[in-house]
Amino acid sequence: MTAPAAPRLSLGPIPYYWPKERVDEFYAMAADSSADIVYLGETICAKRSQVRFEDWLAIAERLQAAGKEVVLSTLALLEAESELKRLRAICAQDDYLVEANDLGAVQLLRGRPFAVGHSVNVYNHRTLALLAEDGCKRWVLPVELTREALAEMQRLRPVGVETEVFAYGRLPLAYSARCFTARARELPKDDCRDACIAHPDGMVVETQDDNRFLALNGIQTQSARSMNLLPALEELRGLGVDILRISPQSEGTGEVIDIFRRVLNGELTPAASAELLAALMPTGPCDGYWHGAAGMDALAAA
Repeated sequence: MTAPAAPRLSLGPIPYYWPKERVDEFYAMAADSSADIVYLGETICAKRSQVRFEDWLAIAERLQAAGKEVVLSTLALLEAESELKRLRAICAQDDYLVEANDLGAVQLLRGRPFAVGHSVNVYNHRTLALLAEDGCKRWVLPVELTREALAEMQRLRPVGVETEVFAYGRLPLAYSARCFTARARELPKDDCRDACIAHPDGMVVETQDDNRFLALNGIQTQSARSMNLLPALEELRGLGVDILRISPQSEGTGEVIDIFRRVLNGELTPAASAELLAALMPTGPCDGYWHGAAGMDALAAA
């Protein structure tokens, strides 16, 4: 029997607010990396304006010239007509596949090939089948679902639809109309003064007993710990997962990509990679959701 093919590697969109110079440096690294697919665009807050739509297209062109598959990602929560205008522009271009992160984008993309991000709640095969009818060619497993849920989805997924799994990075847990970062600085959301740019990996929240369990990233709530599913690589292969997603962090993303590639190439065991990856994480590892436990648990490490 032929062994399952190794998944491809994707680099998710930057979830944080970084200066344009840092963004340009990051994607120069991505162009030289072994990532197969690169997602681009602002997915959290339209007020993060240092990188404009035209700048994203220029970065996309450079990455495509470097041999990467480029996907343009949309906002997960839209609240203003200006944000809808940008969404329409992203969905109207036909040079790159679009990752829809809300159902408004799905509606605009209907009838064309598109991807669906983890912020769209695809919890069963019937939802995936409806999206496939609209043109969905790739979906990302919602981060809170288990390996058993994925197995059921894979058994019944429509023909021609790729499955991508969020395999590394701080988990995107929730989105809100309120900006938590501005609130922490006692600023109104409409006059946030680019508060997020001072926190290149978000603001970590601690309990009274010093348990670092969440990170606040503008309107987004993340896990403080970083998901690491590389120890589950053989399970992921056996389930027919097509793509493993690495979510960017401010430091060490290039090293994370390299470790994933070495494991996929058989140069490093998944178990041996765990310690290397843990040393690169801002807070530490987690994988509880995959195992049906509390999301912040690190069961592979245990």
